[in-house]
Amino acid sequence: MFEQFSRGYYLGRLYVEPHDDAAARMCRDQHERVNRQLYATGEGVERTDLPLVMKLGSQHFTVHGDDGVPADTLAVPHGLLDDQRFENPPDLREVFLAKADHAQQLLSVAGDTPDAGPSWNRTH
Repeated sequence: MFEQFSRGYYLGRLYVEPHDDAAARMCRDQHERVNRQLYATGEGVERTDLPLVMKLGSQHFTVHGDDGVPADTLAVPHGLLDDQRFENPPDLREVFLAKADHAQQLLSVAGDTPDAGPSWNRTH
């Protein structure tokens, strides 16, 4: 779903659609799989429900898992998509996923650091 892009990000392509919720959401199974593959250290019991930090256009935002979102889809609040054009959503878009260490920095700057434990400290 995501591939190496740069020192701070992975790159993926997801169907992006606006929605009315206040938080960005993606398929819960895929969310947990991405957490396990890209954010986990492989040491002990680790959480797979931590928010992912993604970037679409110039906006960074946290993404949570949701059973109601179809696979390969990113449901994003309208307010985060004001500068994006959607003529016929969902629209296949490039999405950046912050690597664990970069995500931790972004969340700490935003004052939104989760109780994440060691998996947020791993360098990918």
